[in-house]
Amino acid sequence: MLLMNDGPATNLNDLFKTLRPEPLISAEEFKQFYRPQINAVRGEDTVLVLSDLLEQSYQTVPYRAFLMGHAGVGKSTEISRLLERVKDQQIGVRLSVATELNPASFKVFDVLKLMMIRIIEEAEKHGARPHLSAGMFSKIEALFNDEQVKTIDQSSASASAEAGVGVSEHSLWGKLLNVFLSTKAALRIGVERKIEVTEHRLRRLPELAEACNELIDACSQSLFDKEKKEWILIVEDLEKMGISAQQLQELFIQYGSIFQTLRVNLLVTIPIWLGYSDEAARLPLDKHMLFDTPIFKQDHTPHYEGRKAVQQVLEARVSPTLLAEGQMDRLIVASGGNLRDLFLLTQDAGGSARRREKAKVEEEDVTKAINKMRRDYRMRLGSGPFDLKPISAEEKSKQLLAVYNDEDGHDTPNAVLYALLRASALQEFNGTCWFGVHPIVVDIMKNNIRCLKPNDPGGSS
Repeated sequence: MLLMNDGPATNLNDLFKTLRPEPLISAEEFKQFYRPQINAVRGEDTVLVLSDLLEQSYQTVPYRAFLMGHAGVGKSTEISRLLERVKDQQIGVRLSVATELNPASFKVFDVLKLMMIRIIEEAEKHGARPHLSAGMFSKIEALFNDEQVKTIDQSSASASAEAGVGVSEHSLWGKLLNVFLSTKAALRIGVERKIEVTEHRLRRLPELAEACNELIDACSQSLFDKEKKEWILIVEDLEKMGISAQQLQELFIQYGSIFQTLRVNLLVTIPIWLGYSDEAARLPLDKHMLFDTPIFKQDHTPHYEGRKAVQQVLEARVSPTLLAEGQMDRLIVASGGNLRDLFLLTQDAGGSARRREKAKVEEEDVTKAINKMRRDYRMRLGSGPFDLKPISAEEKSKQLLAVYNDEDGHDTPNAVLYALLRASALQEFNGTCWFGVHPIVVDIMKNNIRCLKPNDPGGSS
């Protein structure tokens, strides 16, 4: 993230710098932008739970778990906080499925290969090169060269040269780096595979998993000998657009046992809907929830502590002087406490004000931003290309109303609940697992679906 030297943005032209949605990674970013109050109102500090479990697992049995939460709730930033807490015992190896693989076509073997590539890169970075036997190298080379793309673009060649500084290209380590870097380029592009090739590679999955474990063992021993620390693999961005429900269910249900066998600490972020899908009971790892930040209580009255916590996050990035009176409150309520929605709304409102040549965001600008997001949410409530099966508008309306009215059985997992969670139309709060309807969706229920009255509470206005 491009940091502001003097704190939050004080003019509309700088909003794009402080409202970028990337997670906070560096210590400098955390100091400037992170506000701990956001966790105080969520009902449970999930990072404290996970750090305690990882501490208990040190030098015993690797701890492996899922971290669930809606897109935009702050999972990646909280993982940065987790890695800071466990840094004396574990070193994080972060990999993004959405950006380092082709999100539309990746398979379980691609994820395993990416894990191997990233842990080798981190071992090189930490000066913890493991001893590689000729047999291990030959096995890995054969598995990686199966359907290998031979052409490497200029950027990959540069990366290979940089990663190999001080490493003989004739050594086993140097050869392995070159194999991995060429594979990494191919994984990102996502070559088209014939069905028979995919089936062949799936048959070899047990071999790949064992090779992955052998490499993990070697890198883990090398790191422990050097720093007395362990690795923790972090798999992120599985809720990004372009990754289908079918892909995730195949990855964690059909082939979930693979992840149970990995001999390394593992944390995988998954979208909240996957934890409530029909197959949720078959998910192979422990599940932990990063809850949404409440803007309303369950009875639809304002949750002032939640709003104040979100306000502190926004004020760390945007000076209140850039918003006319009452407009920050409107943005906070319309966001439903979702930080990604909040940043997007504020950026859109700021863009509107700039185009009108205003010095600050006014009511007209916020209204335009809310209307735009309302259209986006309406589109999500329709049938999407990534739904496992179509859900009618009538079924969704009925479920939304049941959640809004806190009817008996409204929170029982079913296909409709699953679809609404995937659309982020529903939120989950306060450690007691109660569901609420996103304020923007309450607007839609009043103005479009018309299953609520215009003066019913809980919306953005």
